[in-house]
Amino acid sequence: MRRLLGFPLTLAWLALAPATATAVEAPSLTVFAATDLAFAFREIAPRFEKATGARVTLVFGSTGNFAHQIRQGGPADVFFAADQSFVDALVTERVLLGETRTLYAQGRIVLATARAFGPRLTELRALLDPRIRRVAIANPAHAPYGRAAEEALRKAGVWEALRPKLVYGENIRHTLQFIQTGAVDAGIVARSVATVPEIEWVAIDAGLHAPLNQATAVVRRSPRPELGLAFIQFVNGAEGRPIMKRYGFMVPGEF
Repeated sequence: MRRLLGFPLTLAWLALAPATATAVEAPSLTVFAATDLAFAFREIAPRFEKATGARVTLVFGSTGNFAHQIRQGGPADVFFAADQSFVDALVTERVLLGETRTLYAQGRIVLATARAFGPRLTELRALLDPRIRRVAIANPAHAPYGRAAEEALRKAGVWEALRPKLVYGENIRHTLQFIQTGAVDAGIVARSVATVPEIEWVAIDAGLHAPLNQATAVVRRSPRPELGLAFIQFVNGAEGRPIMKRYGFMVPGEF
């Protein structure tokens, strides 16, 4: 991958860009990122922009849908998935640059209760309570956090009984909005988006579902692979890691 051989020099140039590239249009980067990253990346991206002079466009959505869009030519420079398997598949298909494939986090799911409902739920079996009319999870067909929610509910022995109550969010932020607005009484969402005023939450035992190991890589057709790799390293570096941990992610070296 010859374009990346000059990455250290490119990163050095990026570090100087705010001071020396005033007459040149700032380099731009489009990041397709799983919605569990919305809160963390909205803090990380401005710091990267300040450090490099680049402009970052964040596009949030479900990992499965993004994988399909990137495969079909979607305009991403770098892809942050909520499940490493999607990145690995695109690397195998040579859609993503395997040299840039990096684990950046492990996610967690939580049982969330709308404050308007009343008592906070503390276990998955409580979702069977007749007072709980609707329960939101992300769509397991294309959202890794939805798949983890289904696995946990199956292992808890409540999946079949709960299915008539289920409402599916397009992604984890959409699922959170169902709970925030009172459209549902409870749900299962990512720990990284759960700290909002409208809900209360408790952690779900990580042993109830497969690990949510999250990976990223640069899109092969990106015209600026060095910038994409710089953003990946920034997320995994001294600036990004504390922010990721504050939003409940485990970071490489911790899992």
